[in-house]
This record gives sequence, C-alpha cells and structure tokens, in this order.
Amino acid sequence: MNPWPFVIAAYALTLLGTAALCIGSWRAMRSAERRAGEMKRDRG
Repeated sequence: MNPWPFVIAAYALTLLGTAALCIGSWRAMRSAERRAGEMKRDRG
C-alpha cells in the first residue's frame, strides 16, 4: 500500500488548519484594534 496519498493529505490538512488559524487570529486582531480605537476616540 502506497503511503504518499496519506502523507499528502496530512500536509494539506496541516496547511489548511494553519491558514484557518492565521485568518481567524488576524480577524480577531483587526476587531480588537477597531474597538481599542473607538474607545480612545470616545475618551479623547
């Protein structure tokens, strides 16, 4: 049995998971920065 399809699938899942985590973190950071900017503007 050839192991390469499983190896390729494992790498693909790892890359997709990493990309999803990075995109989710980036969106959360943008949201937090926006809220922090609004709080500064309201206080200032």
